[in-house]
Amino acid sequence: MTDHWEVLTIGRTGVDIYPEQIGVGLEDVVSFAKFLGGSPTNVAVAAARHGRRSAIITRVGDDPFGRFVRRALKGYDVSDVFVSEVAELPTPVTFCEIFPPDDFPLYFYREPKAPDLEIYPAELDLDAIRSADIFWATVTGLSQQPSRSATLAALEARDRRGFTILDLDYRPTFWPHPEEATGAVQEALQYVTVAVGNREECEVAVGETEPARAAAALRERGVDLAVVKQGPKGVLAVDDHGSVEVPPAPVDVVNGLGAGDAFGGALCHGLLSGWDTERTIRFANAAGAIVAGELSCSDAMPTSVQVDAKLKEHR
Repeated sequence: MTDHWEVLTIGRTGVDIYPEQIGVGLEDVVSFAKFLGGSPTNVAVAAARHGRRSAIITRVGDDPFGRFVRRALKGYDVSDVFVSEVAELPTPVTFCEIFPPDDFPLYFYREPKAPDLEIYPAELDLDAIRSADIFWATVTGLSQQPSRSATLAALEARDRRGFTILDLDYRPTFWPHPEEATGAVQEALQYVTVAVGNREECEVAVGETEPARAAAALRERGVDLAVVKQGPKGVLAVDDHGSVEVPPAPVDVVNGLGAGDAFGGALCHGLLSGWDTERTIRFANAAGAIVAGELSCSDAMPTSVQVDAKLKEHR
């Protein structure tokens, strides 16, 4: 019998190596901390922190970092039942530099190829994918084969069931040129009910950076809920009931990385709770702000109680 998941994500995983010295380049850093990383991994962790039954479809290397990923997932109450190993490839690591409030360069070590891009369509548990309340995929998963075919097969199998979410998560280093990403994203959008991205990611997806036009373009492609992140201007969300614009939650930024994933996990919780769009986006914004004020990503994912306290603090 296939397990039922409230939140099932697919794609990138690995280990984040973050400097413990803030405001200096990697060449001057003297100590680092190790955390579970990868955007869809963090979203699954964030959703689990809100009590949601979560799992991720991904692959790791047969190495110590791969064992760390599996152990960390279990520690966060995220199932690793769909995590498998690729013996010949190393588990990826990602370094960052931290220059608050808005400069956080990332350095991805995913060569010769990341195991999470070696997901094959034939390996997918399509029954689990169809039955999940939320299925969350990312644009990074479309960047190489066989992951692209697997991601599209999963989205097609969903047939727009429940909440089928595409994180527009465009990272130029993973693509030969933006036009290829645009084609892949537009193929995926036909299967998606919710799309989430910032202005630059919307430009790659639908050729629009102005938030209202970007949301309209996503909706024209069949998306029920378009969420456009506007940085310091907050978040615009457009659905069948109209548009909602929510300002950002105040925060003294330490590390902006992971805030979007906290937003994503909280978005999932709000959608599953049946909240209206404004309440959901306010809750997600507050979750993202909490993580932006911390060094780590996965370790900092807040509970619902913590997010509610943040909302009350700034109400």
